[in-house]
Amino acid sequence: MTTLETHSIAIEKTRKPFFGQTAQLVRDRLILFAIVLLLWQSATWFGVDPLWISSPSLVAQRLWQLGISGQLQKHMQQTLTEASLGLGLAFVVGVPIGMAMARFKYANAVAEPFIMALYSLPRVALAPLFIIWFGIDLLSKVMMSFSTVLFIFMLNVHEGLKTVDKDMLDLLRTMKAPRHYVVTKVLLPWLVPWIIASLRIGIGLALVGAVVAELIGSSSGLGWYIEYSAGRLDTTGVFAGLVSLTFIAVVGNLLVAALERRFSSWRAS
Repeated sequence: MTTLETHSIAIEKTRKPFFGQTAQLVRDRLILFAIVLLLWQSATWFGVDPLWISSPSLVAQRLWQLGISGQLQKHMQQTLTEASLGLGLAFVVGVPIGMAMARFKYANAVAEPFIMALYSLPRVALAPLFIIWFGIDLLSKVMMSFSTVLFIFMLNVHEGLKTVDKDMLDLLRTMKAPRHYVVTKVLLPWLVPWIIASLRIGIGLALVGAVVAELIGSSSGLGWYIEYSAGRLDTTGVFAGLVSLTFIAVVGNLLVAALERRFSSWRAS
């Protein structure tokens, strides 16, 4: 048997347990999800008024009706666009600022109290101000999502750069490595897990920002639909909006997990 054949067999042996474990994990998650749905549905069978908690069957029926009419796609696309643009803008702006905070330590020390004060300020309170500044159109929702996520990227990137191996950097400086080499070969790969973690947190926060802005002033979007339904004591409509938001968040986290496998696989090797 050749060395190549032996290596192929070894790879195949390591794959089988992994895929088997993955299939078992998916199965157990589906079982847990089915149990939760069954408990929710059974609550109405035991006398709980659907006005308070609705039911999975009623929510599924409402989602089907909204999908047939095209309203579901309209509201989901609106909220997804707002959250995605806010998240992307926070990434583009927050990562360089976080790197600058780590690079210019004294300037960061001067600005740190003000940065933390803004970070601690509940961004939900800024929603009415953003509506006044940017109107009730797309821009105000994007800026709300952006302000909610920005500091996550800034602080995570800054913290990640503080943990870089100093001995490695000293070695590269001794070898007179170009700055662009240090950035592209050491700093950026080192930051990948921190950026991935920021994306995981940012997905939910971006949706929060978009929904809050829609609650304040909007004529479409999942946040608007939830408020519209709640104003009419339509619990099924509220849960339909929440389920749609959950679906967007789950898909977003799956995409981030795929990015993590693509760019962080070297850390497990």
